[in-house]
Amino acid sequence: MNFEYKHLLNKDFHADSRVWVYQSSRIFSLSEAFDVEEKLNAFTANWLSHGTPVKGEAHLFFGQFIVLLADETATGVSGCSTDSSVRLIKEIEQQFNVNLFDRITLAFIVKDKIQLLPISQLPYSVDNGFIQLETLYFNNLVQTREELENNWIVPVKDSWLSNKIADSKSTL
Repeated sequence: MNFEYKHLLNKDFHADSRVWVYQSSRIFSLSEAFDVEEKLNAFTANWLSHGTPVKGEAHLFFGQFIVLLADETATGVSGCSTDSSVRLIKEIEQQFNVNLFDRITLAFIVKDKIQLLPISQLPYSVDNGFIQLETLYFNNLVQTREELENNWIVPVKDSWLSNKIADSKSTL
């Protein structure tokens, strides 16, 4: 699988543009992905904050990650406009029977595929060599476009997980 995505981001968006990453509990089928992208495009084309258009964009990356961006240099994103984006994500969840708000399942790239792992199984996976310090991890905690470009897909050793692994195992 090709994990290049940076070239798809709008270069006109400020580096501090806000980012929200929603990881799906499964990969969307091709027809579902087209439907999801249509919904995302319709939403961002009509995204408003107190009646003012939000400079926003949305992507479905790797068939499994919905990424919303809002360039607040043009219009700030209010609580109501954030709520509208959350409603969209909840609609997608219901329509396609997926979980997009699970924050305890981690995503890694293992053998050129996205693998999901409950955080409770991280120590076992490390102990058995499934996850290593060089394994690529999707850090869905990124908050800006710059972080999305530079810190979203990173080796475990460069993420907050390195501390968690060190706590559960003194050496890898």
